[in-house]
Amino acid sequence: MESQESTGIVNRLSNHSVDETIERLQTMLHAKGVTVFALVDHSGEAERAGLKMRPTKLLIFGSPKAGTPLMIAAPSIAIDLPLKLLVSEDSAGKVWISFNSVDYLRARHHFPQELMQNIAVVSALAEKAAE
Repeated sequence: MESQESTGIVNRLSNHSVDETIERLQTMLHAKGVTVFALVDHSGEAERAGLKMRPTKLLIFGSPKAGTPLMIAAPSIAIDLPLKLLVSEDSAGKVWISFNSVDYLRARHHFPQELMQNIAVVSALAEKAAE
């Protein structure tokens, strides 16, 4: 899996399992005072439904202080906020962190360049958690 800028999805290879990667992300978010709104365990829910899928979890997080100015400038971005990081294992056992590209979100919602910094943290979080 590689970055797929045409779809707006960026993929980063993680050096950790899905659970370890999620734990690293949550620790970083809590340290920065960022709210974790939800952790969706897609593979766990699939298992409860009698289905099998590779480990896949979606972390939903954000900061009203950072997100609200974006939603004021471009209300449609509310469909993509709060921010999300998808952590999943592929068929080769590699773990990937996937997220919406900030450039893609800006092109999609047309918010001012100066507000990109409000959501640019998603890329840095993925990079650090993947180390």
